[in-house]
Amino acid sequence: MKEKHDAELMRLVNEKNRQAFEELYDKYIKLVYSFVMKFCNGNEDKAKEMIQLVFLRLWTTNSHYDPAQGNFVNWLLTITRNICIDYLRKEKRHTEHHQEEHVEIADPANPIDQRVDMNDIATAKNKLPTAQRKLIDLLYWKGYSLSEIAKLEQEPIGTIKSRLHQALKGLRKHLELEDIK
Repeated sequence: MKEKHDAELMRLVNEKNRQAFEELYDKYIKLVYSFVMKFCNGNEDKAKEMIQLVFLRLWTTNSHYDPAQGNFVNWLLTITRNICIDYLRKEKRHTEHHQEEHVEIADPANPIDQRVDMNDIATAKNKLPTAQRKLIDLLYWKGYSLSEIAKLEQEPIGTIKSRLHQALKGLRKHLELEDIK
């Protein structure tokens, strides 16, 4: 009997019935929350993001629950588990990529660093626009990561990366390093 009710709620959710979605949310939020909290070892910030992704998927993707194939709770937890795994994979990839950026930046054997005088860099940096100069200071002199700078500047990380690209291009131009390549 309960399965029919859940299946009916999901059918209505697929028809974008907000009341059915809210009823489904109220009915299963505690279950999803406890499952996700265990999955992410009690990290509440991650859990909130994952829970939001679970219910967003139910609302936006026309997920089809078939009561003949199993219990609704199992179906919902399978979706939740898959979202948690995807979330953690993306986070791991992001962390690895972020660490690679730091390794690349911190390479002391970089031949450009060995050939350029620090005064030349400071002079070239002062020719950059203020936003690019500030980015260079935060990233290379103060040790902030790109994601930390994005949060500080309240801008998307893509914008920060683009600004960094332009800043490095400007530095190269001002230092006239084309012959070093």
